Amino acid sequence: MRVKICGITNLEDALDAVYAGADALGFVFYEKSPRFVHPDVVKEIVEKLPPFVERVGLFVNCEPSEVNEIMNFCNLSLAQIHFEADDNFFKALNCKYIKVIRATSKEDIIRCKDDYRLVDAFVQSYGGEGKRIDPLWFEGVDCSKIILAGGLNEQNVLQMSKFGFYGVDVSSGVEKTKGKKDRMKVVNFIKGVLSGSI
Repeated sequence: MRVKICGITNLEDALDAVYAGADALGFVFYEKSPRFVHPDVVKEIVEKLPPFVERVGLFVNCEPSEVNEIMNFCNLSLAQIHFEADDNFFKALNCKYIKVIRATSKEDIIRCKDDYRLVDAFVQSYGGEGKRIDPLWFEGVDCSKIILAGGLNEQNVLQMSKFGFYGVDVSSGVEKTKGKKDRMKVVNFIKGVLSGSI
C-alpha cells in the first residue's frame, strides 16, 4: 500500500517523510488552508528531494491554466483536483491528475470506479480536518484503485488495511500543529501501513 504525506510546508518535513518511507508528498496550493505553501517554496523543496518520490500538488477552485503553470514551475508529477470540475477542465490540463471524491455516502465511494481516485470525507474546508469516513462504506467495495484520506493516524490505519486500498493519504494525523509534521508520528504511521500490507 502506497503512502502519501500531505500538507508538506518545509524541507525538513519533506525529507523526514521520504526517509521514513513515504511514496508521495503533497503540497497544498489552496490559500485558505493553514497548510498553504507558496510555489516558490515548493520549487526549492522539490529541487532537494531524492529521486523516485511522487510530487503532488493539491488544487481547489482554480483554472486549468493555474494548475498547469504551478505544476510546471514546481516540477510536480501529479495534480490532485480537490473540487468538482467538468470534462473541459480536465481536458485542458497538461499534466497527470487524480480526482478527489469528497464522500457523503457509500454511493460516492463507487463513483469513477474504473479510475484511480482519492476518497476523502466531505468537509467544507476541503480536507485537513481529521474527519473519518465510516469504514462500513467500504464493505464489499473493490478498493484497489482507491487512495483513502480523512482522519487517518498511526492508531487506526492498520484497521483500514483489510480493505485493500491502493494507498493512504494523511495530513493532520501526523502533525504537531497545522502545517508542521511530527517526525515520530510520520514514522509510526508508515510502519503501521507497512505492517498491514501484503
